Amino acid sequence: MTDETPRPGSRNLLIAGGGLPSLALALALKQAHGPALAVTVIDPGAADPARHRGRAYALAAGGRRMLTQLGLWTRVARAAEPIAEMVISDSRLADPVRPVFLTFGREDEDARAADEPFAHMVEAEPLAEALAEACRAVGVAFVTAGVERAVPEGTAIRARLTTGESLRGDLLVAADGARSRLREAARIGWVGWSYPQVGIVATIGHARPHEGRAVEHFLPAGPFAILPLRDGGNLGHRSSIVWTERADEADALLSGDADEVLAEIERRFTLDLGVLALEHGPSRHPLAFGLARAFRAERLALLGDAAHVIHPIAGQGLNLGLADAAALAEAVTGALRLGLDPGGPDVLRAYERARRFDSFAMAAATDGLNRLFSNDALPLRLARDLGLGIVDRLPGLKRFFIGEAAAARGSRPRLMRGEAL
Repeated sequence: MTDETPRPGSRNLLIAGGGLPSLALALALKQAHGPALAVTVIDPGAADPARHRGRAYALAAGGRRMLTQLGLWTRVARAAEPIAEMVISDSRLADPVRPVFLTFGREDEDARAADEPFAHMVEAEPLAEALAEACRAVGVAFVTAGVERAVPEGTAIRARLTTGESLRGDLLVAADGARSRLREAARIGWVGWSYPQVGIVATIGHARPHEGRAVEHFLPAGPFAILPLRDGGNLGHRSSIVWTERADEADALLSGDADEVLAEIERRFTLDLGVLALEHGPSRHPLAFGLARAFRAERLALLGDAAHVIHPIAGQGLNLGLADAAALAEAVTGALRLGLDPGGPDVLRAYERARRFDSFAMAAATDGLNRLFSNDALPLRLARDLGLGIVDRLPGLKRFFIGEAAAARGSRPRLMRGEAL
């Protein structure tokens, strides 16, 4: 817990879940309001950065601008690798040549959306560590527990913890994951399904430099992404892989010893980066689609995976969660500065309006891309490869897609535009 004592009349915000979007929300609000707003993060891991070890995320330009505004990017950038080029290929696993159908690169002046990389690869552990330390520095409180249930009490909500204690706040943010207990207790509906695929994540060392190039091989079982990380490791260079595989084949592929698993990775990796080594993982994660029918209930707001779960094909999961945090921070701040209730229905409706359509659009897009590319039907392969080739030859379309990936278009929360709350 923090030693800071909220001043009389201050408001209280409770956040159930200590993931990266939760910490970003806590930091943004505490920086903006100081002792006028008490912020408490409730999580059994108490924002332990080590639990994120081995994972990495593609942080879009909007997320980078948000971290810059929060004063974190200078530190995070030391562990981040800019994506200078994106290469997309489509082939079968046994094909001797993997033709490139689409590239995005900073050297292609017509394809740039802005004078900045459209994304950086950021390892989750140092990002979580930077967020947690910054939160503690401004007085965010951490409680090592879970939230068993929450009961609205008129102008407040009471959260009953797994320790038997309870906390009272003006607003409770449910950021407790895709199987959110708080969402279910609030009777918020959920539309979703499991994919017949799993995501396999690992950190790979390699002998040759990646030069900031990200590669996405579309294979019949699903995409195999090679994402550049900061140099290091025993071989001098590193990349993160996100390997989508059929669920009924994943066990056999991962059941061998480390050399056998590495051989399967090499079949998909190609030889462009030289000798490979397993540095961390692989870890296996079920893949699913899910979208909450509402992002709010009485004194409750859903955030991150509690509100939406998408396929990792576009690498947008963290960016969606950060956009949630930015939008909710903006809605709460607007209320506080007018002397209004930060957990009132108008605030929660504004948050839902800001985020639900964007979340639905991204969920639908990633689901459609996965269905389009994760198959081996020849007519469909020909059609999609033709489509990729057309995009590659039309600078206007490339600028559009880069702008979407960089969160440079549409109505974005202020923090995602690099503006103060």
